Amino acid sequence: MADSNDTPAQATVPGDGEPKQLSKKMQKKAEKGKLKEVKEKDPNRWAPKEKKAEKPKPVKEVAVEEVYVNITPEGQKKDLTAPMAAGYQPVAVESAWQAWWEKEGFFKCDDDKIKTASKDKRFVMVIPPPNVTGSLHLGHALTVAVQDTLTRWHRMLGHATLWVPGTDHAGIATQRLMKDEGKSRHDLGRGPFLDRVWEWKNDYETRIHHQFRKVGCSVDWDRAYFSMDDKCTRATMKAFNQLFDEGLIYRATRMINWSCKLKTAISDIEVDYIELEKRTKLAVPGHNPAFKYEFGVLTSFGYVVEDSTEQLIVATTRYTMLGDSAVAIHPNDPRYTHLHGKFVVHPFNGRRIPIILDAELVDMAFGTGAVKITPAHDPNDYECGKRHGLEFITVIDDDGKINPNGGEFAGMMRYDARVAVEKALTAKGLFHGKVDNKMRLGICSRSGDIVEPLVKPQWFVNCEQMAQDAMAAVRSKELTILPEHHEKTWFRWLENIRDWCISRQLWWGHRIPAYFATIEGEPFVDPNAETNNHRWFAGLTEEDAREKAAAKLQVDPSKVLLKQDEDVLDTWVSAGLFPFAVFGWPDSDGEFKDFYPTDLLETGYDILFFWVVRMVFMGQKLTGKLPFHTVYLHSIVRDKYGRKMSKSLGNVVDPLEVIRGCSLETLLEKLDSGNLPEKEVEKAKKGQTADFPNGIPECGADALRFGLLAYQQQVGDINLDIQRLVGYRNFCNKLWNATRFAMSHLESDDAASRFHDGIAATVLSNPVVNARDRFILSRLHATIATANAALASYSFGELTTALYNFWLYDVCDVYLELVKPVMSGSDVEAKKTAQQTLYLCLEMGLRLLHPIMPFVTEELWQRLPGSRAHRSIVIAAYPEAHHHAAWANAEAEASMEQIKEIIHAGRSLRAEYGLANSARPTCFLTTDDAALQRVVEGQVEDFCTLSKAGETKVLLNAAPPAGCAIHVLNDKLQLHILLSGLVDFANEISKLDKKLQKLLPSLTALEKKRAKDDYTTKVPEAVREADDAKWDALTKEKNAITSAIAAFTKCQEADMKA
Repeated sequence: MADSNDTPAQATVPGDGEPKQLSKKMQKKAEKGKLKEVKEKDPNRWAPKEKKAEKPKPVKEVAVEEVYVNITPEGQKKDLTAPMAAGYQPVAVESAWQAWWEKEGFFKCDDDKIKTASKDKRFVMVIPPPNVTGSLHLGHALTVAVQDTLTRWHRMLGHATLWVPGTDHAGIATQRLMKDEGKSRHDLGRGPFLDRVWEWKNDYETRIHHQFRKVGCSVDWDRAYFSMDDKCTRATMKAFNQLFDEGLIYRATRMINWSCKLKTAISDIEVDYIELEKRTKLAVPGHNPAFKYEFGVLTSFGYVVEDSTEQLIVATTRYTMLGDSAVAIHPNDPRYTHLHGKFVVHPFNGRRIPIILDAELVDMAFGTGAVKITPAHDPNDYECGKRHGLEFITVIDDDGKINPNGGEFAGMMRYDARVAVEKALTAKGLFHGKVDNKMRLGICSRSGDIVEPLVKPQWFVNCEQMAQDAMAAVRSKELTILPEHHEKTWFRWLENIRDWCISRQLWWGHRIPAYFATIEGEPFVDPNAETNNHRWFAGLTEEDAREKAAAKLQVDPSKVLLKQDEDVLDTWVSAGLFPFAVFGWPDSDGEFKDFYPTDLLETGYDILFFWVVRMVFMGQKLTGKLPFHTVYLHSIVRDKYGRKMSKSLGNVVDPLEVIRGCSLETLLEKLDSGNLPEKEVEKAKKGQTADFPNGIPECGADALRFGLLAYQQQVGDINLDIQRLVGYRNFCNKLWNATRFAMSHLESDDAASRFHDGIAATVLSNPVVNARDRFILSRLHATIATANAALASYSFGELTTALYNFWLYDVCDVYLELVKPVMSGSDVEAKKTAQQTLYLCLEMGLRLLHPIMPFVTEELWQRLPGSRAHRSIVIAAYPEAHHHAAWANAEAEASMEQIKEIIHAGRSLRAEYGLANSARPTCFLTTDDAALQRVVEGQVEDFCTLSKAGETKVLLNAAPPAGCAIHVLNDKLQLHILLSGLVDFANEISKLDKKLQKLLPSLTALEKKRAKDDYTTKVPEAVREADDAKWDALTKEKNAITSAIAAFTKCQEADMKA
């Protein structure tokens, strides 16, 4: 298999002139700048010097390319009566088709068909909804390429097919909305802020839909959903209420992950971890951007033991000593036996802090063996605090400032306070230094902030049983995850499942439908006290919650006062409902009955837990069914260096920039108008200038889609090189030119009767069918089989390789070239078969390609002559191998491979002996195998066509005339080219001899030098390496020249005898 980072058309071979790897000694010299420049070993360096190059002639001005303007009225079919353009232009080819497809309703599912479709004759899928907070990136483009390819394939197979588009409200990401204005949502207030977000949503949703259309999505736009539309909101409210009523959603005060930058809780899966091996300085969001703070250190300080001068030394990695409520020691540690039951005194507030005994938490061998306990700010301390009934003292507020519990440090940002605390401890004689400490630091994946463990009342989902059910589905193969290696991740996560924190301290999103109930006239009741959790009620409406509260509190509904929770649900709650919410759940009939469960969930592996797990949880729990039977996880798109796409690196590429092309100037201007800090803008500009010095060339959507799918044959992430996409644009150009050439030989007055859907069944019955025709039909059959098998198994790399090879190597390089003389020849029947066969290759080849490259295939398919049953390639039948089983012909393919080897040999001999392009030498093929003679004779015409040979004879047990150059193909077949009259043997021998005489002195001198006794001891290693390389090159050149002289001499002697 070719390396997936190369286009299928290109083979990577090491260059003949590649330098050898330097020795260690030479490398050291190079590093010190002492290595003299070594001239490149030019194999022609001993040839006579060329004349000085002439001054370059003035470059002619290139005509400005005419800008294409789409004149097709919106939704109308494109007029293709004008002649084909000389070359492929993506902008022209991809215009108008999407609007026409949508107007014609090609992307809609037949409602009657879906009702009766068997499981293997239907295909329903919901698009992973992009966040309505920005535009699409290349990761989305890969998602579209994969999903649209599958959708179009199923549609062409005649299956009941539906692909549902949508967008997600992306709660946390809206925090950026006011960033450019230097305001927060609180500056606006909840109502005005939400009004602004809705405006933003509408703007970006329109932009995203436009991008989807430009990439060629064949979704049913009439079904487009938004995660906060009426249908999704109704489902979300129902799901919360149902899970709440079953006791699976509950409220609790627990330690959660808090992002001070976002001022909200985040889930465990939204925390990324970085490993620090030693002391490391990092910038912290929300703090002074010019300052970096130390991490990866263990800080030691002393607590003075009450009524004593003794200091109990503790070690910490955090700033939270202001909230310490205990110091823990191991009960068996002899160093501290005398401190059992004692207290220490907090140095800043005088608080008495108990010394507690805890064998579970304390490791006597780590640090000093004494551990400070801050139950409100550390997960382990939290559990310890619960075991010992300690006070939970929170010392930071929601935005990361030290709160009044921090005393003199109140108001400081938390990491500035850490620096101040260290200085204050030093002043008190309590600071005992720092040492490097390997640590794992939690980072908010949304904001890059250091995650803070805080104890807060939040809403949680009990996931234990749902996780068991999800694992059981995979174990029983009821749910298939592809590629299979992702199953390990599935089980690892679910076996260690924790309850899901679903509340977010935001305004944009589904407000939690939970209400705290009080009774009119009663004293204040704290809604955040766990003892009052029984007063929280869920309701589909406020009145619904009031009725439930009144019944439980046994009061009249009019006496119940309700206050709805201010928080919103984690966006993944509503996202988890999409596969059934979009079809009307909780209604159990209608669309829900027809379309649910869906068939496939396709997405990036990075959201396997974020989204896929949650959909399985919700589907199984709320509907009793899995939401889909197969999960296919595609790779993550990175830049060509393997780096994550990041705005600060300047490597985030908008799919439209690849489709339309984008100048470097425009790319840089976009950075200036973005919201990156000035330093990051400069870094990003450098990255873009290095990667795209000439901007991004216009590639078109078809090349983008094909390229992204071609990368899917590699294991792991996609390191995307834009230049590879340019290569696939050239492939589109090849399709265009091949079709354009073929059209000149297919168009005729009787095209409608000559080219139609029925000729596939009759072409092999034509009076004249040559081996070349049988070969290409067999290759077409094999490609059809491979394409369908690859699509069925999600082997997109295999699919693109098969189609690329068929079009480029089988059709363009072989068959088109072979039929050129036939098209201009006098054999009417051979020409008819060649025309029909070529038509079948084009028409079926375009249908095979259509799911991947929808625009260029529609354009070319519509231009083909003849008559077809369907108005569009979108709804034409996808070729299936069993319909064309008669085309399979292993013998024809083997014969053509034999002829291709002979053609290659002929071309090699032509090049070896420098035959002019116009020369048509007489050739002889000799064999002692009568069966092989018959096979070769049947395709001599094809050999002559592709190798530019003259008269060619196949000799059985006979010798060719003298004066021939020979190429031995194998033990049964040899090719001879008659050189007499085509080559001046004496002149060629003379030229070669002069060349040899110039070379020999250099070789002799070098041999003498290397033969000296002290050569290996006195000559530097670097010089010896250079001499070795020089000797190898001279020897190869000498052998090539002497072999050529011998061959020409032999031919000369034979010519003289004749």
